[in-house]
Amino acid sequence: MISISKQFLRIALAGSLMLTGQACSEEFLDKKPQGELITEDFFNSQEGAVQATNAIYWQLRQWPTHVFAFIGLSSLPSDDADKGSEPGDASFLSEFDLFTVTSTNGGLNDFWNGQYLGIAKANQVIERVPAIEMDETLKARLIAEAKMLRAYFYFNLARAFGGVPLITQLQDDDAPAVPRASKQQIYQQIEKDLNDAITVLPEKSEYAATELGRVTKGAAKGWLAKVSMYQGKWSEVLRLTNEIMQSGQYDLKTPYEVIFTEAGENTSESLFEVQNAALPQGGGGSQYAEVQSVRGQFGWGFNVPSEDLVKAYETGDPRKAATIIERGETMPDGVVIIQNATNPYYNQKAYVAQNETKSPNGMGDSNKNIRLLRYADIVLMNAEAANELGQSPQAVTSLNAVRARARGSNAALLPNVVFASKEQLKTAIWKERRVELAMEHDRFWDLVRQGRAGAVLRALNKQFVDGKSELMPIPQPQIDASGGVLTQNPGY
Repeated sequence: MISISKQFLRIALAGSLMLTGQACSEEFLDKKPQGELITEDFFNSQEGAVQATNAIYWQLRQWPTHVFAFIGLSSLPSDDADKGSEPGDASFLSEFDLFTVTSTNGGLNDFWNGQYLGIAKANQVIERVPAIEMDETLKARLIAEAKMLRAYFYFNLARAFGGVPLITQLQDDDAPAVPRASKQQIYQQIEKDLNDAITVLPEKSEYAATELGRVTKGAAKGWLAKVSMYQGKWSEVLRLTNEIMQSGQYDLKTPYEVIFTEAGENTSESLFEVQNAALPQGGGGSQYAEVQSVRGQFGWGFNVPSEDLVKAYETGDPRKAATIIERGETMPDGVVIIQNATNPYYNQKAYVAQNETKSPNGMGDSNKNIRLLRYADIVLMNAEAANELGQSPQAVTSLNAVRARARGSNAALLPNVVFASKEQLKTAIWKERRVELAMEHDRFWDLVRQGRAGAVLRALNKQFVDGKSELMPIPQPQIDASGGVLTQNPGY
Protein backbone atom coordinates (compact mmCIF):
# COMPACT_ATOMS: atom_id res chain seq x y z
CA MET A 1 0.00 0.00 0.00
CA ILE A 2 1.23 3.52 -0.81
CA SER A 3 1.08 5.80 2.20
CA ILE A 4 -0.95 8.96 1.66
CA SER A 5 2.08 11.16 2.24
CA LYS A 6 3.89 9.61 -0.73
CA GLN A 7 1.18 9.73 -3.38
CA PHE A 8 2.58 12.80 -5.11
CA LEU A 9 5.74 10.82 -5.92
CA ARG A 10 3.91 8.66 -8.43
CA ILE A 11 3.84 11.46 -11.00
CA ALA A 12 7.36 12.52 -10.11
CA LEU A 13 8.73 9.45 -11.86
CA ALA A 14 7.42 10.40 -15.28
CA GLY A 15 8.08 14.09 -14.87
CA SER A 16 11.69 13.65 -13.86
CA LEU A 17 12.53 11.57 -16.88
CA MET A 18 11.21 14.32 -19.15
CA LEU A 19 13.66 16.78 -17.59
CA THR A 20 17.06 15.10 -17.45
CA GLY A 21 18.78 11.79 -17.95
CA GLN A 22 20.45 10.23 -14.93
CA ALA A 23 23.80 8.84 -16.05
CA CYS A 24 26.54 9.03 -13.40
CA SER A 25 28.84 10.55 -16.01
CA GLU A 26 26.75 13.73 -16.36
CA GLU A 27 28.57 16.90 -15.41
CA PHE A 28 27.01 20.32 -14.98
CA LEU A 29 29.73 21.85 -17.15
CA ASP A 30 29.07 19.63 -20.16
CA LYS A 31 28.35 21.54 -23.40
CA LYS A 32 24.73 20.37 -23.21
CA PRO A 33 23.80 21.64 -19.74
CA GLN A 34 22.05 19.57 -17.14
CA GLY A 35 18.34 20.26 -17.18
CA GLU A 36 18.00 20.70 -20.94
CA LEU A 37 14.41 19.84 -21.80
CA ILE A 38 13.61 16.90 -24.04
CA THR A 39 10.15 18.28 -24.90
CA GLU A 40 9.95 22.01 -25.66
CA ASP A 41 6.29 22.30 -24.70
CA PHE A 42 6.67 20.69 -21.28
CA PHE A 43 6.23 24.01 -19.44
CA ASN A 44 2.99 25.01 -21.15
CA SER A 45 0.54 23.62 -18.60
CA GLN A 46 -0.22 23.47 -14.90
CA GLU A 47 0.31 19.73 -15.01
CA GLY A 48 3.76 20.26 -16.49
CA ALA A 49 4.62 22.75 -13.74
CA VAL A 50 3.63 20.25 -11.05
CA GLN A 51 5.58 17.44 -12.70
CA ALA A 52 8.65 19.63 -13.09
CA THR A 53 8.55 20.45 -9.38
CA ASN A 54 8.02 16.83 -8.47
CA ALA A 55 11.13 16.01 -10.48
CA ILE A 56 13.21 17.97 -7.97
CA TYR A 57 11.88 15.75 -5.19
CA TRP A 58 12.67 12.73 -7.38
CA GLN A 59 16.29 13.89 -7.54
CA LEU A 60 16.48 13.82 -3.73
CA ARG A 61 16.12 10.03 -3.80
CA GLN A 62 18.82 9.36 -6.35
CA TRP A 63 22.11 7.53 -5.81
CA PRO A 64 24.45 10.53 -6.31
CA THR A 65 22.34 12.83 -4.15
CA HIS A 66 21.62 10.94 -0.94
CA VAL A 67 23.17 7.48 -1.04
CA PHE A 68 26.81 6.39 -1.32
CA ALA A 69 28.50 9.74 -1.93
CA PHE A 70 26.32 11.57 0.59
CA ILE A 71 27.18 9.00 3.25
CA GLY A 72 30.85 9.24 2.35
CA LEU A 73 31.08 13.03 2.59
CA SER A 74 28.70 13.72 5.47
CA SER A 75 29.02 10.77 7.85
CA LEU A 76 32.28 8.83 7.45
CA PRO A 77 34.59 11.76 8.29
CA SER A 78 32.96 12.09 11.71
CA ASP A 79 33.81 10.33 14.97
CA ASP A 80 30.35 8.74 14.89
CA ALA A 81 30.97 6.37 11.98
CA ASP A 82 33.42 3.97 10.41
CA LYS A 83 33.42 2.81 6.80
CA GLY A 84 32.24 -0.70 7.74
CA SER A 85 31.61 -3.57 5.32
CA GLU A 86 34.61 -5.65 4.18
CA PRO A 87 37.97 -3.86 4.34
CA GLY A 88 38.53 -4.04 0.58
CA ASP A 89 34.97 -3.26 -0.49
CA ALA A 90 34.46 0.29 -1.87
CA SER A 91 37.90 1.31 -0.67
CA PHE A 92 37.31 4.86 -1.91
CA LEU A 93 35.02 5.35 1.10
CA SER A 94 37.97 4.71 3.42
CA GLU A 95 39.51 7.90 2.06
CA PHE A 96 36.65 9.91 3.58
CA ASP A 97 36.95 8.00 6.84
CA LEU A 98 40.70 8.59 7.18
CA PHE A 99 41.00 12.02 5.46
CA THR A 100 43.17 10.70 2.66
CA VAL A 101 40.66 11.71 -0.01
CA THR A 102 41.99 13.23 -3.24
CA SER A 103 40.31 15.14 -6.04
CA THR A 104 40.04 11.99 -8.18
CA ASN A 105 37.82 10.16 -5.67
CA GLY A 106 34.72 9.18 -7.63
CA GLY A 107 32.42 9.82 -4.69
CA LEU A 108 33.23 13.53 -4.82
CA ASN A 109 32.12 13.79 -8.43
CA ASP A 110 28.96 11.80 -7.75
CA PHE A 111 28.04 14.09 -4.86
CA TRP A 112 28.75 17.19 -6.96
CA ASN A 113 26.62 15.89 -9.84
CA GLY A 114 23.76 14.87 -7.55
CA GLN A 115 23.47 18.33 -6.01
CA TYR A 116 23.82 20.20 -9.33
CA LEU A 117 21.24 17.98 -11.03
CA GLY A 118 18.84 19.03 -8.28
CA ILE A 119 19.82 22.68 -8.78
CA ALA A 120 19.29 22.40 -12.53
CA LYS A 121 15.78 21.03 -12.04
CA ALA A 122 14.99 23.75 -9.50
CA ASN A 123 16.28 26.41 -11.90
CA GLN A 124 13.94 25.16 -14.61
CA VAL A 125 10.94 25.55 -12.33
CA ILE A 126 12.01 28.97 -11.04
CA GLU A 127 12.71 30.31 -14.55
CA ARG A 128 9.99 28.72 -16.66
CA VAL A 129 6.94 28.24 -14.44
CA PRO A 130 6.24 32.01 -14.06
CA ALA A 131 5.18 32.25 -17.74
CA ILE A 132 2.62 29.43 -17.50
CA GLU A 133 -1.07 30.35 -17.39
CA MET A 134 -2.25 28.47 -14.31
CA ASP A 135 -3.59 28.91 -10.80
CA GLU A 136 -1.52 31.77 -9.38
CA THR A 137 -1.49 30.47 -5.81
CA LEU A 138 -0.23 27.08 -6.92
CA LYS A 139 2.31 28.72 -9.22
CA ALA A 140 3.76 30.77 -6.37
CA ARG A 141 3.94 27.72 -4.14
CA LEU A 142 5.73 25.57 -6.73
CA ILE A 143 8.34 28.28 -7.30
CA ALA A 144 8.79 28.59 -3.52
CA GLU A 145 9.25 24.82 -3.22
CA ALA A 146 11.91 24.94 -5.93
CA LYS A 147 13.72 27.79 -4.17
CA MET A 148 13.80 25.96 -0.86
CA LEU A 149 15.10 22.80 -2.51
CA ARG A 150 17.71 24.75 -4.46
CA ALA A 151 18.86 26.30 -1.20
CA TYR A 152 19.19 22.85 0.35
CA PHE A 153 21.35 21.55 -2.53
CA TYR A 154 23.59 24.61 -2.32
CA PHE A 155 23.89 24.20 1.46
CA ASN A 156 25.21 20.68 0.92
CA LEU A 157 27.72 21.98 -1.62
CA ALA A 158 28.85 24.87 0.60
CA ARG A 159 29.38 22.61 3.60
CA ALA A 160 31.32 20.10 1.52
CA PHE A 161 33.39 22.33 -0.76
CA GLY A 162 33.10 25.93 0.42
CA GLY A 163 32.69 28.24 -2.58
CA VAL A 164 31.23 26.60 -5.69
CA PRO A 165 29.83 27.83 -9.03
CA LEU A 166 26.64 29.79 -8.42
CA ILE A 167 24.18 28.88 -11.17
CA THR A 168 20.68 30.27 -10.78
CA GLN A 169 19.56 30.35 -14.42
CA LEU A 170 19.37 27.90 -17.30
CA GLN A 171 22.46 28.01 -19.46
CA ASP A 172 22.87 27.95 -23.25
CA ASP A 173 24.84 25.18 -24.91
CA ASP A 174 27.78 27.50 -25.51
CA ALA A 175 27.78 29.11 -22.05
CA PRO A 176 31.31 29.51 -20.66
CA ALA A 177 32.41 27.62 -17.59
CA VAL A 178 31.27 29.26 -14.38
CA PRO A 179 33.99 30.05 -11.81
CA ARG A 180 33.58 29.46 -8.10
CA ALA A 181 31.65 32.02 -6.11
CA SER A 182 32.80 32.61 -2.55
CA LYS A 183 31.26 30.61 0.26
CA GLN A 184 29.71 33.83 1.54
CA GLN A 185 28.09 34.50 -1.85
CA ILE A 186 26.64 30.99 -1.80
CA TYR A 187 25.25 31.57 1.68
CA GLN A 188 23.73 34.86 0.55
CA GLN A 189 21.92 33.09 -2.29
CA ILE A 190 20.75 30.35 0.07
CA GLU A 191 19.39 32.95 2.49
CA LYS A 192 17.60 34.80 -0.33
CA ASP A 193 16.00 31.60 -1.62
CA LEU A 194 14.89 30.54 1.84
CA ASN A 195 13.49 33.95 2.77
CA ASP A 196 11.59 34.04 -0.53
CA ALA A 197 10.21 30.58 0.17
CA ILE A 198 9.20 31.41 3.75
CA THR A 199 6.89 34.20 2.58
CA VAL A 200 4.96 31.80 0.32
CA LEU A 201 5.11 28.23 1.56
CA PRO A 202 2.21 26.83 3.60
CA GLU A 203 2.63 25.46 7.08
CA LYS A 204 2.72 21.68 7.32
CA SER A 205 -0.89 21.47 8.51
CA GLU A 206 -2.12 23.55 5.55
CA TYR A 207 -1.21 20.95 2.94
CA ALA A 208 -3.77 18.41 1.80
CA ALA A 209 -3.08 14.89 3.08
CA THR A 210 -2.11 13.80 -0.45
CA GLU A 211 0.61 16.49 -0.52
CA LEU A 212 2.20 15.70 2.85
CA GLY A 213 5.95 15.46 2.37
CA ARG A 214 6.36 18.64 0.36
CA VAL A 215 8.55 21.38 1.75
CA THR A 216 6.86 23.74 4.19
CA LYS A 217 7.29 27.12 5.82
CA GLY A 218 8.68 25.37 8.88
CA ALA A 219 11.22 23.45 6.80
CA ALA A 220 12.43 26.65 5.10
CA LYS A 221 12.74 28.38 8.47
CA GLY A 222 14.56 25.36 9.87
CA TRP A 223 17.13 25.30 7.09
CA LEU A 224 17.58 29.06 7.38
CA ALA A 225 18.20 28.63 11.11
CA LYS A 226 20.85 26.00 10.39
CA VAL A 227 22.50 28.10 7.68
CA SER A 228 22.52 31.00 10.15
CA MET A 229 24.05 28.78 12.84
CA TYR A 230 26.91 27.81 10.52
CA GLN A 231 27.65 31.52 10.14
CA GLY A 232 27.35 32.34 13.83
CA LYS A 233 24.25 34.51 13.33
CA TRP A 234 22.88 33.56 16.72
CA SER A 235 20.13 36.18 16.91
CA GLU A 236 18.70 34.85 13.65
CA VAL A 237 18.97 31.27 14.86
CA LEU A 238 17.09 32.14 18.04
CA ARG A 239 14.38 34.11 16.22
CA LEU A 240 13.73 31.40 13.64
CA THR A 241 13.77 28.49 16.07
CA ASN A 242 11.48 30.38 18.44
CA GLU A 243 9.03 30.92 15.57
CA ILE A 244 9.11 27.23 14.66
CA MET A 245 8.67 26.16 18.28
CA GLN A 246 5.74 28.54 18.73
CA SER A 247 4.03 27.61 15.45
CA GLY A 248 2.13 24.64 16.89
CA GLN A 249 3.22 22.52 13.91
CA TYR A 250 5.85 20.38 15.65
CA ASP A 251 6.55 18.73 18.99
CA LEU A 252 8.67 16.12 20.73
CA LYS A 253 5.83 13.66 21.32
CA THR A 254 7.00 10.97 18.89
CA PRO A 255 8.90 8.37 20.96
CA TYR A 256 12.54 8.29 19.96
CA GLU A 257 12.45 4.61 19.04
CA VAL A 258 9.54 5.31 16.65
CA ILE A 259 11.02 8.26 14.75
CA PHE A 260 12.99 6.14 12.27
CA THR A 261 10.32 3.52 11.67
CA GLU A 262 7.64 3.62 9.01
CA ALA A 263 5.16 4.76 11.67
CA GLY A 264 7.47 7.70 12.43
CA GLU A 265 7.49 9.15 8.92
CA ASN A 266 6.21 12.72 8.52
CA THR A 267 5.10 13.00 12.14
CA SER A 268 5.19 16.14 14.25
CA GLU A 269 8.93 15.43 14.67
CA SER A 270 9.61 15.90 10.96
CA LEU A 271 10.43 19.17 9.21
CA PHE A 272 12.02 17.71 6.09
CA GLU A 273 12.61 14.18 4.92
CA VAL A 274 13.19 12.56 1.55
CA GLN A 275 10.04 10.73 0.55
CA ASN A 276 10.60 7.15 -0.64
CA ALA A 277 7.68 5.01 -1.74
CA ALA A 278 7.06 1.31 -2.33
CA LEU A 279 5.27 1.79 -5.64
CA PRO A 280 3.64 -1.26 -7.29
CA GLN A 281 5.78 -0.74 -10.40
CA GLY A 282 8.91 -0.11 -8.31
CA GLY A 283 11.27 2.80 -8.79
CA GLY A 284 9.96 4.94 -5.95
CA GLY A 285 12.56 4.08 -3.36
CA SER A 286 16.23 4.52 -2.56
CA GLN A 287 19.28 2.38 -1.80
CA TYR A 288 19.99 4.50 1.28
CA ALA A 289 18.86 1.73 3.65
CA GLU A 290 20.35 -1.15 1.67
CA VAL A 291 23.91 0.16 1.67
CA GLN A 292 23.82 0.57 5.48
CA SER A 293 22.00 -2.63 6.43
CA VAL A 294 23.62 -5.63 8.13
CA ARG A 295 26.29 -7.15 5.92
CA GLY A 296 25.55 -10.77 5.07
CA GLN A 297 21.91 -10.50 6.16
CA PHE A 298 20.14 -7.50 4.62
CA GLY A 299 22.57 -5.24 2.82
CA TRP A 300 26.06 -3.91 2.24
CA GLY A 301 27.05 -2.89 5.77
CA PHE A 302 28.60 0.54 5.17
CA ASN A 303 28.54 3.57 7.49
CA VAL A 304 28.58 1.70 10.80
CA PRO A 305 28.52 3.28 14.27
CA SER A 306 32.00 3.70 15.75
CA GLU A 307 33.17 2.42 19.11
CA ASP A 308 33.65 6.07 20.07
CA LEU A 309 29.95 6.74 19.47
CA VAL A 310 28.97 3.64 21.45
CA LYS A 311 30.89 5.03 24.43
CA ALA A 312 29.40 8.52 24.09
CA TYR A 313 25.98 7.65 25.55
CA GLU A 314 25.15 8.06 29.21
CA THR A 315 24.36 4.86 31.05
CA GLY A 316 20.83 3.75 30.21
CA ASP A 317 20.23 6.31 27.46
CA PRO A 318 17.46 4.66 25.37
CA ARG A 319 18.75 6.43 22.26
CA LYS A 320 21.75 4.11 22.15
CA ALA A 321 19.61 1.02 21.55
CA ALA A 322 17.47 2.94 19.04
CA THR A 323 20.55 3.99 17.06
CA ILE A 324 22.94 1.03 17.19
CA ILE A 325 22.37 -2.56 16.11
CA GLU A 326 24.66 -5.16 17.70
CA ARG A 327 25.50 -8.71 16.65
CA GLY A 328 23.00 -11.25 17.98
CA GLU A 329 20.46 -8.57 18.87
CA THR A 330 16.75 -9.34 18.57
CA MET A 331 15.16 -6.46 16.68
CA PRO A 332 11.70 -5.04 17.50
CA ASP A 333 10.23 -6.99 14.56
CA GLY A 334 11.61 -10.27 15.97
CA VAL A 335 14.50 -10.60 13.53
CA VAL A 336 17.72 -11.85 15.13
CA ILE A 337 20.90 -10.23 13.83
CA ILE A 338 23.45 -12.84 12.85
CA GLN A 339 26.23 -13.47 15.36
CA ASN A 340 28.93 -13.53 12.70
CA ALA A 341 28.02 -10.21 11.07
CA THR A 342 31.07 -8.63 9.48
CA ASN A 343 30.94 -5.54 11.70
CA PRO A 344 30.12 -5.32 15.42
CA TYR A 345 27.63 -2.46 14.94
CA TYR A 346 25.18 -1.24 12.31
CA ASN A 347 22.98 1.83 11.88
CA GLN A 348 19.52 1.11 13.26
CA LYS A 349 18.20 4.41 11.90
CA ALA A 350 18.58 2.87 8.44
CA TYR A 351 16.93 -0.44 9.42
CA VAL A 352 13.86 -1.57 7.48
CA ALA A 353 11.71 -3.87 9.60
CA GLN A 354 10.25 -7.02 8.12
CA ASN A 355 6.73 -5.86 9.00
CA GLU A 356 7.09 -2.55 7.16
CA THR A 357 6.02 -1.79 3.58
CA LYS A 358 8.39 -3.24 0.98
CA SER A 359 9.06 -2.46 -2.64
CA PRO A 360 8.62 -5.33 -5.11
CA ASN A 361 12.25 -4.69 -6.08
CA GLY A 362 13.60 -5.42 -2.60
CA MET A 363 15.88 -3.41 -0.33
CA GLY A 364 17.57 -1.71 -3.26
CA ASP A 365 14.31 0.18 -3.76
CA SER A 366 13.59 0.86 -0.10
CA ASN A 367 10.45 2.57 1.09
CA LYS A 368 12.32 4.09 4.05
CA ASN A 369 12.35 7.88 4.15
CA ILE A 370 15.63 9.74 4.74
CA ARG A 371 15.29 12.12 7.68
CA LEU A 372 17.16 15.36 7.03
CA LEU A 373 15.74 17.89 9.48
CA ARG A 374 14.02 16.99 12.75
CA TYR A 375 12.31 19.04 15.41
CA ALA A 376 14.82 17.95 18.06
CA ASP A 377 17.50 19.58 15.92
CA ILE A 378 15.48 22.83 15.97
CA VAL A 379 15.15 22.69 19.76
CA LEU A 380 18.87 22.04 20.21
CA MET A 381 19.72 24.89 17.84
CA ASN A 382 17.45 27.03 19.99
CA ALA A 383 19.36 25.94 23.09
CA GLU A 384 22.74 26.71 21.53
CA ALA A 385 21.64 30.12 20.27
CA ALA A 386 20.08 31.08 23.59
CA ASN A 387 23.26 30.09 25.40
CA GLU A 388 25.44 32.08 23.00
CA LEU A 389 23.25 35.13 23.60
CA GLY A 390 23.41 34.80 27.38
CA GLN A 391 19.85 33.51 27.80
CA SER A 392 20.76 30.47 29.86
CA PRO A 393 17.29 29.73 31.32
CA GLN A 394 15.83 29.28 27.83
CA ALA A 395 18.87 27.28 26.74
CA VAL A 396 18.50 24.86 29.64
CA THR A 397 14.74 24.53 29.09
CA SER A 398 15.23 23.58 25.43
CA LEU A 399 18.09 21.21 26.17
CA ASN A 400 16.17 19.43 28.91
CA ALA A 401 13.07 19.11 26.72
CA VAL A 402 15.07 16.93 24.32
CA ARG A 403 16.44 14.85 27.20
CA ALA A 404 12.96 14.44 28.66
CA ARG A 405 11.62 12.95 25.42
CA ALA A 406 14.60 10.61 25.25
CA ARG A 407 14.15 9.20 28.76
CA GLY A 408 10.40 8.75 28.36
CA SER A 409 8.59 7.63 31.50
CA ASN A 410 11.75 6.48 33.30
CA ALA A 411 12.55 9.46 35.50
CA ALA A 412 15.77 7.84 36.71
CA LEU A 413 17.37 8.15 33.29
CA LEU A 414 18.98 11.26 31.79
CA PRO A 415 18.49 13.76 34.63
CA ASN A 416 18.01 17.41 33.78
CA VAL A 417 21.21 19.28 33.00
CA VAL A 418 22.56 21.72 35.55
CA PHE A 419 25.46 24.02 34.72
CA ALA A 420 27.96 26.35 36.31
CA SER A 421 29.01 28.42 33.29
CA LYS A 422 28.18 29.31 29.71
CA GLU A 423 31.03 27.10 28.48
CA GLN A 424 29.85 24.14 30.54
CA LEU A 425 26.36 24.51 29.14
CA LYS A 426 27.75 24.76 25.59
CA THR A 427 29.62 21.50 26.13
CA ALA A 428 26.42 19.84 27.35
CA ILE A 429 24.48 21.08 24.31
CA TRP A 430 27.16 19.85 21.93
CA LYS A 431 27.16 16.45 23.61
CA GLU A 432 23.37 16.28 23.39
CA ARG A 433 23.49 17.10 19.68
CA ARG A 434 25.84 14.19 19.17
CA VAL A 435 23.76 11.49 20.85
CA GLU A 436 20.37 12.84 19.74
CA LEU A 437 21.37 13.26 16.08
CA ALA A 438 23.86 10.39 15.83
CA MET A 439 24.24 8.91 12.31
CA GLU A 440 22.07 11.69 10.86
CA HIS A 441 24.81 13.37 8.80
CA ASP A 442 25.39 16.37 11.08
CA ARG A 443 28.27 15.39 13.33
CA PHE A 444 31.27 16.10 11.07
CA TRP A 445 29.95 19.46 9.94
CA ASP A 446 29.06 20.25 13.57
CA LEU A 447 32.66 19.58 14.60
CA VAL A 448 33.93 21.83 11.80
CA ARG A 449 31.68 24.77 12.66
CA GLN A 450 32.54 24.36 16.35
CA GLY A 451 36.22 24.69 15.51
CA ARG A 452 37.26 21.44 17.15
CA ALA A 453 37.27 18.92 14.31
CA GLY A 454 41.04 18.55 14.28
CA ALA A 455 41.43 17.91 17.99
CA VAL A 456 38.53 15.44 18.14
CA LEU A 457 39.35 13.50 14.99
CA ARG A 458 43.14 13.30 15.34
CA ALA A 459 42.57 11.74 18.76
CA LEU A 460 40.97 8.85 16.83
CA ASN A 461 43.97 8.55 14.48
CA LYS A 462 42.23 10.26 11.60
CA GLN A 463 44.57 12.26 9.37
CA PHE A 464 42.74 15.57 9.75
CA VAL A 465 44.82 18.60 8.73
CA ASP A 466 43.74 22.00 10.05
CA GLY A 467 43.10 24.48 7.26
CA LYS A 468 42.59 21.70 4.71
CA SER A 469 40.36 18.90 5.90
CA GLU A 470 37.42 21.13 6.85
CA LEU A 471 36.55 21.05 3.13
CA MET A 472 36.66 18.35 0.49
CA PRO A 473 38.65 18.77 -2.72
CA ILE A 474 36.89 20.04 -5.82
CA PRO A 475 36.38 16.97 -8.06
CA GLN A 476 39.11 16.79 -10.70
CA PRO A 477 36.65 15.92 -13.52
CA GLN A 478 34.89 19.23 -12.84
CA ILE A 479 38.16 21.17 -12.96
CA ASP A 480 39.08 19.41 -16.20
CA ALA A 481 35.68 20.04 -17.78
CA SER A 482 35.94 23.74 -16.93
CA GLY A 483 39.27 24.06 -18.70
CA GLY A 484 40.88 25.10 -15.45
CA VAL A 485 38.32 27.81 -14.63
CA LEU A 486 37.50 26.00 -11.40
CA THR A 487 40.24 26.26 -8.80
CA GLN A 488 41.18 23.68 -6.17
CA ASN A 489 40.75 24.01 -2.40
CA PRO A 490 43.91 24.65 -0.34
CA GLY A 491 46.07 21.64 0.46
CA TYR A 492 44.78 19.34 -2.30
